[in-house]
Amino acid sequence: MNSLEIKGDWNITKGKLKQKWAKLTDDDLQYVDGKQDEMLGRIQKRTGESREAIEKAIKESSTPHGNN
Repeated sequence: MNSLEIKGDWNITKGKLKQKWAKLTDDDLQYVDGKQDEMLGRIQKRTGESREAIEKAIKESSTPHGNN
């Protein structure tokens, strides 16, 4: 996953991730260029999900209608 995949419309993606994992906070989902690994680590810690599952959820949440 590269930063362009995450950058899209991050506010919409954040909302979808919060719906999926209600435990997440805005601080957990704060995206800063170059800090993608840190953000993924915060999400992993909060949700207990694997990095792969989180990356998949981000990708699905950031594509229109969940399609690639």
